[in-house]
Amino acid sequence: MANRLSTITTRTGDDGTTGLGDGSRVSKTDARICAMGDIDELNSAIGVLLAEPMPRSIHDRLIDIQHDLFDIGGELSIPGYALLPMSRVEALDAEIEAWNQHLPRLQEFILPGGCRASALAHICRTVARRAERSLIHLRARAPIRDEIGYYLNRLSDLLFILARTLNRSAECGGPGADVLWRRDRSGGIS
Repeated sequence: MANRLSTITTRTGDDGTTGLGDGSRVSKTDARICAMGDIDELNSAIGVLLAEPMPRSIHDRLIDIQHDLFDIGGELSIPGYALLPMSRVEALDAEIEAWNQHLPRLQEFILPGGCRASALAHICRTVARRAERSLIHLRARAPIRDEIGYYLNRLSDLLFILARTLNRSAECGGPGADVLWRRDRSGGIS
């Protein structure tokens, strides 16, 4: 495996196709490639978030998530192959519950923002939602295991909760507060 990426430029994609892990070639606009690209972008966005100061517990969890996303990309690159176990979805469910119990109940919608790390977590959340939509688009054309969709759906929820948590963390200048949407700021349309 270490020698697998010894040549980065292969020129095999010059014709607008790319290779899957099973050796087949598909268009770079194929729904599978679009979903894989969105997963890769999400992983990269999390990498940018990880460059910010944050509590070690959040940092370590985001690293685990990056590994899960890499597994998802690998699973998508080899049709019919399974890498992500349901236990990873269950772990997200437990973490959503655990992190959320320390946050104040929302009385209003919040806007993405606050400290920089929180704002970046919101960007990751929106990229996760797009990756989920790409996966649903792919699932309409090819069999995809449900676990991947479950994982992306839960991940966007966790990223929302982590964004709120980051606003309150000492490493991010906390205790900060959510940026609340103000319904009354415009007076409404008559």
